[in-house]
Amino acid sequence: MVQIIALVKPFRAQAVLAALESIEILGGTVREAMGYGRQKNRLHRYLGSEYNASFLPKVEITLFVHDADVATAVKLIVTQARTGRMGDGKIMILPCLDSAPNF
Repeated sequence: MVQIIALVKPFRAQAVLAALESIEILGGTVREAMGYGRQKNRLHRYLGSEYNASFLPKVEITLFVHDADVATAVKLIVTQARTGRMGDGKIMILPCLDSAPNF
């Protein structure tokens, strides 16, 4: 089992989640987050709104998938989340050494 954490732009989150329905998701969460990275304060407008801070809104999607589904999940996330502009997000893949029993 592997944990995948994807940070994506808010307006792309629904498309990413819809695409991931084609694989088996063992569990996961979706939450709002604030992104900070190389874009620094260079993006002064985001979806028509003015931003004066260095933090931009993101959606954090955390998934648990089988090892065999990792490549497919990452490909689905990238194809749906990528806009080609700065700040598209990040994907982190973490191994799960042991899974707890269901309770």
